[in-house]
Amino acid sequence: MIGLVVGLLLGSFLNVCIVRVPRGESVVRPGSRCVLCGRAVRWFDNVPVVSWLVLRGKCRDCGVGISWRYPVVELAVGLWGLDVAGRLWQVQWLKIDGWMLVPAYEIQTAGFAILGWLLIGLIAIDWEWQRLPDAFTLSGIAVGMFLVCLQAVFLEPHQDQIVLNATHQLRMSSPGSFAAKGNVFLTGPEALIFGRLAAVFFAAQILLIVRWTYMAVRKREGLGLGDVKMLAMVAAFLGFWPAVLTLFLGTMLAAGYGLVLMARGRAGALTRLPLGSFLGLAGLMTALFGDGVIGWYLGLLM
Repeated sequence: MIGLVVGLLLGSFLNVCIVRVPRGESVVRPGSRCVLCGRAVRWFDNVPVVSWLVLRGKCRDCGVGISWRYPVVELAVGLWGLDVAGRLWQVQWLKIDGWMLVPAYEIQTAGFAILGWLLIGLIAIDWEWQRLPDAFTLSGIAVGMFLVCLQAVFLEPHQDQIVLNATHQLRMSSPGSFAAKGNVFLTGPEALIFGRLAAVFFAAQILLIVRWTYMAVRKREGLGLGDVKMLAMVAAFLGFWPAVLTLFLGTMLAAGYGLVLMARGRAGALTRLPLGSFLGLAGLMTALFGDGVIGWYLGLLM
């Protein structure tokens, strides 16, 4: 229940960001106001979801309609917060072999929470503004990499290290020499951090290649850099293969939506779609179910 309440409050703040960040306005001052009449929103009219329902989606002062996006975003972040709370509660039931597993799990859960908040915001912003602000994407990459570095601090000794030639005996000839199987190429923290940096780079390269190819063939822009940064942000939080899954699912969702619009005569071959919104939805799906999907697919290949 606490997770839901905190999520609703964060969703209310996210709505402020969705409106003001694309305009380059402060998200702190002034307080919430009606976009038409400019009247300040009273505190009892600013309760997430509930106030929108009580006011029937209209401003109390001027009667102009309030977008359905407000309660949807608040409810989405609230439900995401509820899932985060459930994940944190699982820590109490983990059978832990070493205290360092708990901070690592909590860091992963914090990343899950932040990624969801960012993606929900980007979904709404791209849908309304056809923009993906750097304040979300580039900041998200920075936060994701910071959490990866923090997670690396709590890796156990020898955990996730990359060893080359594991069957070869490496013997030190100096006094007090020892024999160890394999040569450590990267320690666990190095493998985690460098691996995630590589994931961000190559995830961005996939869309950059698509963007450059399209411009070379069609002589016009067909993919914005915001989409490139957004996929890189997903890679910063989740890794390379989850980012690839996000791209695949997002492309399929966008293509399906485009076909529906074309079937209804509401779009043509040159109609621009908010790909970032579909990438965001796909990113949420990957964060929730990506490990299972990727594991299932790899199982088919073995």
